[in-house]
Amino acid sequence: MLRPVIQVRRAIPTARWILVRRLATAAGHDPSKLRNMALVAHIDSGKTTLTESILLQSNYLSSAGTVDTGSTTTDFLPAERERGITIQSASIPVKWKNWTFNLIDTPGHADFGMEVESASRVVDGAVVLIDSVEGVEAQTKGVWRQLDRYGVRSRIMFLNKLDRAGASFGSSLSSLLTNRLHPKPMALALPIASFDPQDYTHGEPGVQGLVDLVNWEIWKWNEEGQSSRHKLPQNEEDFKALDFIPTTHPILPHLIPARTALLENLSMFSEDLMETLLNLSSGPSAYATVPASQIMPHLRAATLRNEILPVLCGSAFKHIGTELVMNYVGELLPSPLDVIEKVPVPNAPLRMLAWKVGWDKRKGWMTFVRIYSGTLTKQSTILNSTRNQREKASKLLLLYASQAEEVDTLPFGSVGVVLGLKYTRTGDTLVSLNRGSDNSTLQDIILPPAVISASVIPQSHSDLAPVQDALQALARTDPSVRVETHEGQLLVHGMGSLHLEIVESRLKDEWNVDFEFGKRRVSYREGLGSGDTTLEDPTWTTEIAGKRVQVAVTFNIRSLEDGERGDPLWDGNVVLDQHGTPLRSPETYNDQTDPMSNVTNGISNTLSNSPNTFLPLSRLQVQVAGYELPPDVPVSVLAGASAVILRQAIRQAGMGPLMEPYIRMKINVHEDVLGKIVKDLTEHSGEVLDLATDSTSASGEEEALEPHSEDGVYVPPKWLSPSSNLSSGSNSTSSKFKRSVQAVAPLSQMLDYSNRLRALSGGHGTFEMVNAGFREVSSARKIEILREIGRGA
Repeated sequence: MLRPVIQVRRAIPTARWILVRRLATAAGHDPSKLRNMALVAHIDSGKTTLTESILLQSNYLSSAGTVDTGSTTTDFLPAERERGITIQSASIPVKWKNWTFNLIDTPGHADFGMEVESASRVVDGAVVLIDSVEGVEAQTKGVWRQLDRYGVRSRIMFLNKLDRAGASFGSSLSSLLTNRLHPKPMALALPIASFDPQDYTHGEPGVQGLVDLVNWEIWKWNEEGQSSRHKLPQNEEDFKALDFIPTTHPILPHLIPARTALLENLSMFSEDLMETLLNLSSGPSAYATVPASQIMPHLRAATLRNEILPVLCGSAFKHIGTELVMNYVGELLPSPLDVIEKVPVPNAPLRMLAWKVGWDKRKGWMTFVRIYSGTLTKQSTILNSTRNQREKASKLLLLYASQAEEVDTLPFGSVGVVLGLKYTRTGDTLVSLNRGSDNSTLQDIILPPAVISASVIPQSHSDLAPVQDALQALARTDPSVRVETHEGQLLVHGMGSLHLEIVESRLKDEWNVDFEFGKRRVSYREGLGSGDTTLEDPTWTTEIAGKRVQVAVTFNIRSLEDGERGDPLWDGNVVLDQHGTPLRSPETYNDQTDPMSNVTNGISNTLSNSPNTFLPLSRLQVQVAGYELPPDVPVSVLAGASAVILRQAIRQAGMGPLMEPYIRMKINVHEDVLGKIVKDLTEHSGEVLDLATDSTSASGEEEALEPHSEDGVYVPPKWLSPSSNLSSGSNSTSSKFKRSVQAVAPLSQMLDYSNRLRALSGGHGTFEMVNAGFREVSSARKIEILREIGRGA
């Protein structure tokens, strides 16, 4: 079905910019009205489209841009507009009613998961989107786990794209239970596919209205996209006299049972609400008489405790449901005051986290910060407690995607941008210089492991220095980019093939350097060998100021057992102190005279470069059993001693197993080429996990986990989405010819898969992939890898 063309406004008049910004930053900072929130989802679920719709509904825009035309507000990088995907997270303050949303639009592609990591670290709540045709997808679960990792407890689920053929509200809600995202999803709104009852019998796709079960009203959209709201009666008999919906509409008899289920399920988490319901008069319409003002406080409390998952729905492209999302974000998601144990006093010392660093040709280095206590003022001197460096905040900005407004202060709870910081990187803690300030670092942002690399070859010797400088600058803006020099070769490591493509284009477009990328190679890992790791003499002798000194560091080293989880901060290893307490990564120590700061530095150097293969080491547990440092010897000597002694122990253990990165794939093809696809996967060391007749029924999970029970969960009937039968059922023509293949395969065998799939499917196949971690390789594969990295015989 052809989508209507939307006229795109590429620039807002200056006067309108000023007016909108003043509205968004108007007087009186009230942190209870702030909502620091992110939009997260699997790729192509509609995050950027929903962002545009929110900006339109809040009067920030006079007309919405589209991803297809490359005119969206938050996707402003040339590579984003060219490819139609989000590459970097973009922050924008939005004024809605009496709330201010600091909204962060994040990428959905797994290659840019670092952007979701950093955003998840500083938001208090999230709106998670699902494509209602596809249901829960692989990266949906990936971003869900990222939110879990940073304690983002409160979330709202938005079932998007209900205007598409095959979309299903009920199946999408059920997929939340099947994939164990939450045990208690709670539908707050129901879709009205059409106000013509005949369209339900014909299976017509679409969404023309929504039922808000909490506020007990129906939203109706006309062909021009304008909405109207209509209160529902409190008596079931009055449904026969409605003038805004046909009295024969099939959804009407279903509304009171749906609201009854909502209130009864919510009352399981609130004794006060249960008492209210018990005191109602008997009768089928009793639950329709409960006002929203008596429901919302209990709904908010249960959402903040993560006992329920509010579920909304609509079509972001048609702006259907956007206002409900904004209303419920304000009503249900937490403010900065709701996520801290103790509210800081107004004159509390400054404490903030740098969650992202960017580069702008005109503005220079831009540090995105979240204020956790105190107030940051421009031209103030602050301390980077992570790196023990003084910094000066020359200017403060509120960033409206690619546009910026300068402000004098950033108060508690704010998300803003600081200009002028020279040393700060992603994850650093910044504090005031006052003595009363807490200099301890905030929770770090975890860097995902690199899985692919490429050599960077400058065009000439004179280009070497500019290329190195550009790579270091890019690595500062994107910490998931790792740069190293190995045997005279400049290497860049990334999260995937697309990530490296973006790195290459950004180096050329933004830094204007001349180079070529070599062949892409996957990043392997080495495990611990089977030999003894106990050294007879764990000492290191060196010379300081003409005097020989001996430093001893003792380690207990072993491989992690199956089922033991590695620490992402240590690239899948576990590093412990003498008492068995996990050690922080060396970058997080703000006191360089701390002995453990230097010991962890040495451990980090060794684990990143095996003495056997020069590959990074993984799946090791390294415990510092003790150290001996002569008096009057600088503590910094422990870094070199730790590195040398640990390398000796690992070399003594011998070469361990090698591991290579695997990916999880979902491939959608016509049934007539299914055999070719499966044969190609197996020939390239892939493993088929599941075959399905549609994209929603193949789980592809390695762990056969039981789905959450439907007890206490309202799941609406399937007829509520009349076109859902177009993607399933015996009469469906599409299901006969469309197949979905779930598989896992080594990344090294899939670097050119887009070309292979195009040839095998005649250009009709599509696929997506997400990282599936590292796996040990066979003996034969180990020999191949050693030859590939130049370590074979």
